[in-house]
Amino acid sequence: MTTTLIARSPDDLLAAIPIVLGFHPERSIVMLTLGGAHRFHARLDLPEAPTEIAFAVEALLQPALRNGVERVAFVLYTRDTRIARLTADTLVAAFTESGIEVLDCLRAHRGRWYASARRREAGHAYDAEGHPFRAQAVYDGHVMYETRRELASQLTADPEAVDAVTELLGGAPQLDGPALWRLAGAHAEAGTSPTDAEVAALVVSVADPEARDHGWPELQRASAPGHVRLWSDVVRRAPDSHVADPAAVLALAAWLCGNGALAWCALDRLFAAEPRHRLGGLIAQALTQAIPPTVWDQ
Repeated sequence: MTTTLIARSPDDLLAAIPIVLGFHPERSIVMLTLGGAHRFHARLDLPEAPTEIAFAVEALLQPALRNGVERVAFVLYTRDTRIARLTADTLVAAFTESGIEVLDCLRAHRGRWYASARRREAGHAYDAEGHPFRAQAVYDGHVMYETRRELASQLTADPEAVDAVTELLGGAPQLDGPALWRLAGAHAEAGTSPTDAEVAALVVSVADPEARDHGWPELQRASAPGHVRLWSDVVRRAPDSHVADPAAVLALAAWLCGNGALAWCALDRLFAAEPRHRLGGLIAQALTQAIPPTVWDQ
């Protein structure tokens, strides 16, 4: 379900952010973009020290330029007015010099927003939970988490489930590409959960690049939500020794859904298990460069 939100005020902007991200950000830089070939939204951890600010600004500026973004708005989530001021100054200068209009650069902390990140002020109370945008998003079926950690916890291993699958790995069949994706596609389409034996077969078989890559025609933007549900289930039940490849497929499916936050959480699990995973590296590159999921159709 697509939800269209038209922000006309800082309160609207702050209510929209948890919806587009899928969680309430903490100590973050959030960038919303307007105009250009492809609109996207991005979140980075707020720099801990002034020496880290230039890197963070460049990480936001380059994808904005690559996608021809015309206007941006920033919200800095922090109580640290010094880092907020330095970051805001660098953001505004870098984007303005690059020809991108900065519509606003707010600071937000504990239910109050500040019209400028550059000076202390009383601030203005806002209520993202009670905003009409929130009601519309809930009606449209969007799920929002309180924090990114809560979102990431949806992919945390279930110890009992992992033990059950691990016991079956030794005897799990190695499915070829067609069989692997028939099984995955059936559960993704029906919204059903695979048995322990099927999860064991999936994690063993998806580790074969030839079998895995056979399924890319199956994994399309229309079918991606079902695969997000399926592979999230598999990732929670896979042992660390076999979690990287299912997590890569989940990250790809989440990217195709436009859910970059979930894709990054899947990549976090992947890289913790296998730091040099090739497919994971490609997906991370697509996310970092804000490459739109529409390129998958091409």
